[in-house]
Amino acid sequence: QVQLVESGGGLVQAGGSLRLSCAASGRTFSSSAMGWFRQALGKEREFVAAITRSGISTYYADSVKGRFTISRDNAKNTVFLQMNSLKPGDTAVYYCAQRRGYGLGNRFNDYDYWGQGTQVTVSS
Repeated sequence: QVQLVESGGGLVQAGGSLRLSCAASGRTFSSSAMGWFRQALGKEREFVAAITRSGISTYYADSVKGRFTISRDNAKNTVFLQMNSLKPGDTAVYYCAQRRGYGLGNRFNDYDYWGQGTQVTVSS
């Protein structure tokens, strides 16, 4: 059974940075694509970033491109989201997700396992 646990969220001022981590259990991490999504209060969950199982290819939502960086450490079963130049509009609960397949996905239904989320709040 796969379990995903996010950490690293918190309160930061606009222009600041945070680094989210997602620790995965199980033996399938290195063979799975991973993604980050976020959900603001009253809004639908939206795609943020994805990374292939090797880490060679990444994909970002236009709203975070150039500010966020997704990466992974397969030896530690961990995926990261480095968030720079944060804006109040980035405020949301951030979720880590794992996909059984290896291709990049940007839809909710592309992913099979989800973490519990970590809150990111950006003040103006």
